Amino acid sequence: MTEDSQRNFRSVYYEKVGFRGVEEKKSLEILLKDDRLDIEKLCTFSQRFPLPSMYRALVWKVLLGILPPHHESHAQVMMYRKGQYSDVLHALKVVRFVNDATPQVEVYLRMYQLESGKLPRSPSFPLKPEDEVFLAIAKAMEEMVEDSVDCYWITRCFVNQLNNKYRDSLPQLKYRGKAVQSWPPSTTVSVGTQASACCSVLRVWDKVVSGSCKILVFVAVEILLTFKLKVMALNNSEKITKFLENIPQDSSDAIVSKAIDLWHKHCGTPVHSA
Repeated sequence: MTEDSQRNFRSVYYEKVGFRGVEEKKSLEILLKDDRLDIEKLCTFSQRFPLPSMYRALVWKVLLGILPPHHESHAQVMMYRKGQYSDVLHALKVVRFVNDATPQVEVYLRMYQLESGKLPRSPSFPLKPEDEVFLAIAKAMEEMVEDSVDCYWITRCFVNQLNNKYRDSLPQLKYRGKAVQSWPPSTTVSVGTQASACCSVLRVWDKVVSGSCKILVFVAVEILLTFKLKVMALNNSEKITKFLENIPQDSSDAIVSKAIDLWHKHCGTPVHSA
């Protein structure tokens, strides 16, 4: 029996006995042992399979450019990242924008605003829609990452990827159905955050981080298919948006699974640039 046929036999066997991710986890571990991590292979893996939770933060940090491909540089680079985090946080405390009682996700937002040159003149100024999206993303990231430095950097780079790499694509992510023609891009980006439980939304974000924002379209489509009757009963975009922001979390896992299947079906074999 050849190595490939043995691998296929094991995959089928593991799936039958309920351990579908065993082979995928082993494959990822092999990729992560490379002396120079292969970004393209990690992107392709992330689009084909859900990332194991124990490796997700590491893979995301590499794909988002927080860490370099070389293992030997990881500790030193994270030391610099931690130093930058401390400096920005200290600056915000000096100007009294945050204090020890400030919620952590708001601290991340103010740090991001300061670094991107968008810090308002007063913390009492109302939040913009993009700020609300940032906070929603940061809250979900907190469930995945315990370390505050990691959480900030992953959130920051994830949002930057949405705003920069996918800038031209975001306006096209409005679902083409008539019911949501008036959605702003920020609503489409955050729909997975608002509508999904943490584990479900992370499965979607695996695809976004690895290079495909198109998955967001399929999540929106599947949400509308699932709640078609309820959405059709609403007569304006504000009511639709409010409903989508309060979708029952017990529906999220099924919605995300169907959306990913739909994405695979219509986008073909996933590649890192999809």
